[in-house]
Parts: sequence; structure tokens; C-alpha cells
Amino acid sequence: MSDTKKYAVFGAGSWATAIVKMLSENLDEIGWYMRSAYTKEHLLKEQHNPSYLSSVEFHTEQLKLSNDINEIAAWADVLIFVIPSAFIHSELEQLNVDISNKTIVSAVKGIMPESGKLVGEHFHDIYKIPFDHIAVIAGPCHAEEVALERLSYLTISCADKEKAEAIAKNLSSSYIKTKTSDDVIGIEYAVMLKNIYAIAAGIAHGLGYGDNFQSVLMSNAIREMKRFIKKRHKMKRNINNSAYLGDLLVTGYSVFSRNRMFGSMIGKGYTVKSAQMEMNMVAEGYYATKSAHDLNKKNKRKTQLPIIKAVYDILYENKNPKKVFEKLVDKLD
Repeated sequence: MSDTKKYAVFGAGSWATAIVKMLSENLDEIGWYMRSAYTKEHLLKEQHNPSYLSSVEFHTEQLKLSNDINEIAAWADVLIFVIPSAFIHSELEQLNVDISNKTIVSAVKGIMPESGKLVGEHFHDIYKIPFDHIAVIAGPCHAEEVALERLSYLTISCADKEKAEAIAKNLSSSYIKTKTSDDVIGIEYAVMLKNIYAIAAGIAHGLGYGDNFQSVLMSNAIREMKRFIKKRHKMKRNINNSAYLGDLLVTGYSVFSRNRMFGSMIGKGYTVKSAQMEMNMVAEGYYATKSAHDLNKKNKRKTQLPIIKAVYDILYENKNPKKVFEKLVDKLD
């Protein structure tokens, strides 16, 4: 895989905008698909995304902007999807060009809620993408800190090491450090699960629990994550690496974390609907919670997932957060 490959980003949220910014440090042209015609026209006129990371200014001559998903998919060789998991299925239904020879990169941070499949599995099954042409981007890395050019870290996972290294190179800069991995499935699950645990951390904060409890919650969360991933995909991995533990910690503790913010609102008494309406961004952990709960439910021998179960009970069973967490604290160590 050479640097002559053409890259495109699909999505126009904060993380998509951050990825375009990273690529713009290295590439002369980047394809960028966005559903909103207004966002496209604003970018062309004002050189920034009107809704997300508006402080980031782009050289529009570097950008191939389009509201046509097929135009950008046909043009690019490497397709980076950054569409929220709740909406990616409907967006992909518009695809009518052959992408079977493309490299697919998931930066979705969730799984397909309709099927419970990982994004990579969906592309393999529906679009016949070989597994070694599928990659995943993981943090720890917040879009807001990319906008500020604060030192951040990414892990690019792909079964094809050469592809992973090429993608990593094109995302690297003085403020973005990258590494590669071959644990595509494990990292894709970790990216999903950390958002659920961030909601749990937010609920705890909203309920008034302090730093001492938060540290216990996070240490239990990484062990719970390890159990979940091992059940789904058994291979040798160090769960303490940045792509797992690091991404969990930044999502669970950072003021930039939308999932933590969403959880905090729930802990303070907001309903799920009112919290979603007040936030300007999608909290991926809400959808991930149901997906993780349902996947575990299908297992003949269920994995013990007390934190995920607690978040599920609060978000989907309308149980009282205070009472649920009073029971959860006795299950942690």
C-alpha cells in the first residue's frame, strides 16, 4: 500500500472533522462525504465545519467535498467511516458502487445495532471486503484535543501490517503519535465498550460519587472489558495497552467525553430522551449498551458484566440510577 492511495472520510461530526485535520497534515487531497448540503457549502465558504470543531480551519483546495456517498466511495481507495453506529446502516444503504477492492477503516466507535455485528464484519458480509482490507482506529484521542493540536495517540489495527502502517503514517504528525496492532476484533469491541463504561462513570458522577469510587469503577471496568472481549475473540492481547485501558480512561474521565456527559445527566435525574435532546452530539454508549447486553444474553454461558448490566437497567429498563448503583457497589472490588 503506497502513499498514492486516495483517502476519504465519511461523516461530518467532531471525530470525522478531527480525522480530516490529521490527514490534511500529510495528503494533498482528502475526500469528505457529508450528508448536509449546508455543512458542505459552509465549509467551502468559511473554511470550517459549522457545527463541530469550528476552530479548525481547512485549506479547502485540499478537500474533495460531496453530499453524494457514491461519488466519494468511487473516488477513494481508503474509506474511513466515522458515521455514528445508529445511522451508518441507513447511510450505507445508499451505496451502489462496488467497494469490494477498497480498504475500509472503521472509526465508528460502536457496532451495527440492527445485527449486533462489528462494523468490519458488516462490510465483510455485505460488501465482500476481505478481512485483511479492514482496519480500525482507536485512541486514546479526543477530537477536541486534536483541534488544539495537543499530543495524542492512535492505534491502527489491521490484519495486514503494511496497510496498518500506511494508514498510521498518513494520520501521524508532530502532535499525533501512532502505533499498529493486529487485534482488529478486540480493539473494535474495546472501542465500543469504553463508551458504556464512560456512561457508568458519568452516572456515578451525577449521583455524587467521588474519585475514590470512580477509580474502583474503572479498574473493574477494564477487567470486565477483558472478560467480554476474551469471550468474543480469544487471542493474546495486553488489555493494559493504550488502545484498551488508555482509551477507557480518557473516555471515562475527560470533560470532553460525550458519553460521560450523557451519563452525568442521567445520574442527575434527566430522562434518556431529555438528555439526548439536550446534547448536540450522539452518545455512542447508549446504543452500545443494548448491543453488548444482547450479545452477552445470547451466550450459552453468560459472562459476568455487572457494570454493563447496571447501565442497561438504567437506560433501557428505566430503573432508578441511585438504587441500581447502590447494588452495583457491592459487586465491585
